[in-house]
Amino acid sequence: MATLSTRKPSSFLLIPWSLFSIILILLLNTALSNWFGKNWSWITVVLFIPAAILENLKVGYSTMRVMFLKAFYSMLSFMVVGLAFGMALSGWYNERFEHITGATRVNIPWYLLLVLVVILLIEVAQVFSMLKAVKREFMQFDPDQ
Repeated sequence: MATLSTRKPSSFLLIPWSLFSIILILLLNTALSNWFGKNWSWITVVLFIPAAILENLKVGYSTMRVMFLKAFYSMLSFMVVGLAFGMALSGWYNERFEHITGATRVNIPWYLLLVLVVILLIEVAQVFSMLKAVKREFMQFDPDQ
């Protein structure tokens, strides 16, 4: 029979590293893009590397609290990136097809959009890894196994 672990998960596992990096990339790109020019967008790409490393360190942990928070933060990450894509596409659409030139728009360069997509792909891989861990966790409680 399986035993339940009563240890609390490390606080490192509960921090949403990828969500923080997504929000930082978007905030720094929109807030400081006029201050440093186009170079600032390339500097924010550096934020992707620690987020990817720290998120990949979470693979294999199968406590229910970590898995629930991981799923919750993944959904928030997808929502934030979806909003950013929507704002960027709506500004591009208004400028290109509606010929509205005076409206303010969110400018997100293509390489930052690519970084956001890669972070989301890491999130998807994490969710599928987490689902395998949930299955393994529930299989421990199956009396037929």
